[in-house]
Amino acid sequence: MRFQTLADWLAWQETLHPKSIDLGLSRVKTVYGRLLPRATPLFTITVGGTNGKGSCVAMLDSILRQQGYRVGTYTSPHLLCYNERIRIDGRPVSDELICNAFERIERVRNKTTLSFFEFGTLAALDIFATADLDVQVLEVGLGGRLDAVNIIDADAALIASIDLDHQDWLGDTRAAIGLEKAGIFRPGRPAVIGDTDVPATVIRYAFEHSMPVTCFGRDFGYEVFDEGWNWCGRDTQLTALPLPALQGNHQLINASAVLELLQRIEGSLPVGESAIRDGLRLVSLSGRFQYIPASVPVLLDVAHNPQAVKVLADYLSSRFDGKTIHAVFAVMRDKDIHGIIYNIKDLVEHWYLAPLEMSRAATADQLSAVFDSLGVATVRSGFEDAASAFDAAQQNAESGQLVLVFGSFFLVSEILAHIS
Repeated sequence: MRFQTLADWLAWQETLHPKSIDLGLSRVKTVYGRLLPRATPLFTITVGGTNGKGSCVAMLDSILRQQGYRVGTYTSPHLLCYNERIRIDGRPVSDELICNAFERIERVRNKTTLSFFEFGTLAALDIFATADLDVQVLEVGLGGRLDAVNIIDADAALIASIDLDHQDWLGDTRAAIGLEKAGIFRPGRPAVIGDTDVPATVIRYAFEHSMPVTCFGRDFGYEVFDEGWNWCGRDTQLTALPLPALQGNHQLINASAVLELLQRIEGSLPVGESAIRDGLRLVSLSGRFQYIPASVPVLLDVAHNPQAVKVLADYLSSRFDGKTIHAVFAVMRDKDIHGIIYNIKDLVEHWYLAPLEMSRAATADQLSAVFDSLGVATVRSGFEDAASAFDAAQQNAESGQLVLVFGSFFLVSEILAHIS
């Protein structure tokens, strides 16, 4: 074997390709054809979206497993360990399984370059191919049309939301980004969109390519009451459902899209109402409105674009109204930093800029310039690392106040590891 440990494999993969992101399917499709030339097709659900895709994958996984199906999920990025990306029946697979998959990929790769994400995608597909699964649920990494998971023709696909993010790769309008995400749809196969304002270009694209698309607000939706909620589809209703265990009102939109997709594939993967109820109650997902109770409680969220931060701000307003909030913050410099800070600045009393050892991360000086432009004065920087920024926030916060950690998956990952 080329490397003996998962850490060594991952470190090598980070140096293998000259670009961290290299959208396109030709290279990864070539290697996949060599790796699994006679693979038996697995029922595949592909999930994309600007925000909410991780939550949708988690709910699909939870409900399908409650029905008794054997489910493989592939997601990214991870929070605490790489193995989280590849799960079977809710559990991360072992280092040994991943290393063996990497070795098989390396044997057939020849001189084809693969990115870090492409290596991981192929490893997940390789592991799932021999795991006796009923269904694999694949989360898009970036966009959809040219993302590595799109080498698999999905039997059904879901787009959770469409908004501005990764504009350098996907386009600078919701219409353009929506078309990139709609690339995971296939003619004649169920396509579900959970966005509340679907661009007309996406609807037209689906119609022109005979993709039977259903949309939130037009074809399905929900109504909420004190103890639960009702889901309404074209021909079906589910009443008095338990609220999803994932926090935030926006999760009802995600859950609605998930239930619509399950209705659309009931001929292949029938799911009973009891499995839906239990799956919603038991679903879990780290880093999404994750609350850690204490005298100074901590809330962690991976919100990293203006849309997600607006959802976070709404949640803070409803759940922590009147509380003093200390925010530990880091973000990648290619994000809409102005829009992110603008959407939450009125709720945060004190800011702590957490340094990340990544070339993509915005520096304290870059962030300070944005805070200055928005008239935000209570900003602290100069910390040795993210953990030091978090510790400072906890020390300065008084009992009953809140420490918020948000802005980047990488920041939430570091703080979760620090807390652990």
